[in-house]
Amino acid sequence: MGKQSRKQKAPKKKRVPFVERPYEGLKAEIELVAMREIIPAATTTVTTTEEYGSRDITLVTLLPNMSAAVRRESGELLVAIQTVTGSGDASRDLAALIIDALELEPGAAIQSAELAEPGPRLPDVLVDKDIELTLYEDFSYWMSDEERDREDVRQAIEQTRENVIPSAPVEGVRGAYWCRMTNEFIRWIRPEDQDRVLDGLARLQSSRSEGFDKDARFVGAFRACGLLIPVWQLAPGTEADELGEPMKAFNEEFTAAINSTEPLTAEERRTRSGIVSRQVTLR
Repeated sequence: MGKQSRKQKAPKKKRVPFVERPYEGLKAEIELVAMREIIPAATTTVTTTEEYGSRDITLVTLLPNMSAAVRRESGELLVAIQTVTGSGDASRDLAALIIDALELEPGAAIQSAELAEPGPRLPDVLVDKDIELTLYEDFSYWMSDEERDREDVRQAIEQTRENVIPSAPVEGVRGAYWCRMTNEFIRWIRPEDQDRVLDGLARLQSSRSEGFDKDARFVGAFRACGLLIPVWQLAPGTEADELGEPMKAFNEEFTAAINSTEPLTAEERRTRSGIVSRQVTLR
C-alpha cells in the first residue's frame, strides 16, 4: 500500500436546493423581483426580524465597484440585491449576505458575497411587510450626506446617468414599470402562476385586445424569479404618467383573462405556443 496522503481535504460545501420562485409568499415579492431583474437604480428600506436585531437596512440595486454591502460612517447599512452570488435560491443568498453585513463596522464593506450554503432564508431574516421602491435617474443614492458637497463625487454620479435606463413605476398598477431604451416599453411583473398568465395573454391576443392603448403592442414575455413579465412596446415618446388610468382599466380585463377557467380554443393555443417560443428566462 502507498503512503497515505497527509493533505487535509477541505470539506465540500453543501449545495442550496434550487428554488424557481425564491420570493414566493413574501408581501414584497413583486418589488424584490423588480429590483433584482428590471430596475437599474432603486432603494427601499427593510427591517430584520427580532432574532436578527430588528434593524433597518437599505436594500439597493447596485453599489459602487459592484460591492455587495457597505456600512456608512453614519451607521446606515446598504445591501445590494443585484450582486448576490447565485446558489440557486435568491432568497437564501440575500439572507446570507444580510446576516454577514449586519456585522460590518462603520466604513467597512463586503466586496463580494460568498456562495451560500443551506441556512436561513428571507422570511427568517426580514419582517414580512409591503415595501415601497424609490427609483433614481442615476446612482445618487451612493452619496452620503457628507459627500454631497464634493465636486468630484457629484461629477462621478453624473457620469453614471448614461448607464441607467430611465425607468418609472406606473401609478396605481403594481408591478408595471415604464422604461425608455431605443423605444418606450412597459414591463409588467405578474404574481399569478406563469401558465395562467400565458393563457391570459393568449386569450387577449386572440381577441385582438392585446393592449391598454391602441398604440401599445405586445412584444413578448420573459421569466424571472419564477414570475412571468409581459412586455409592451409603446408609441414613441409615451411617458409613464400617461399610463395609469388606461392600464388600471386594462388590468381588469387582463386579470379576468388570467383567471378564466374556460379551455383555450385552437387559435388561442396556437397564439400561446407563439408566445412561449419567444420567451427567455432570467436566472
